[in-house]
Amino acid sequence: MPKNKTEKQSEPAQEETTSVVSPEVCIDHDDKSYYIDVELPGVDKEHIDLSVGEQSLCVEAASEDVVYLGCFSLAHAVDETKAKAKFENGLLRVEIPLKAAIKGRRIKIG
Repeated sequence: MPKNKTEKQSEPAQEETTSVVSPEVCIDHDDKSYYIDVELPGVDKEHIDLSVGEQSLCVEAASEDVVYLGCFSLAHAVDETKAKAKFENGLLRVEIPLKAAIKGRRIKIG
């Protein structure tokens, strides 16, 4: 409350809030590569940080009011040196070759 009529009451500062959310992700693979789509609406390509490890992918991206943050484990080892990424219209598409082709055998279900 002001002490006199000429003194203004200070208004509380409005804090800018930034939400941190996990992005929508679709992870698929065939016997040669992983194909990963990450939805990053409102983000500019310059504000995306993407890292790939031997069995992981992490993405951090920011728009004006949202920070997208997600790290994902991959079941199969990948060749991170050959990873490719493309960003268009809010969709980050990542292709990462597997270190070795996936081999398996069908099991008959009785």
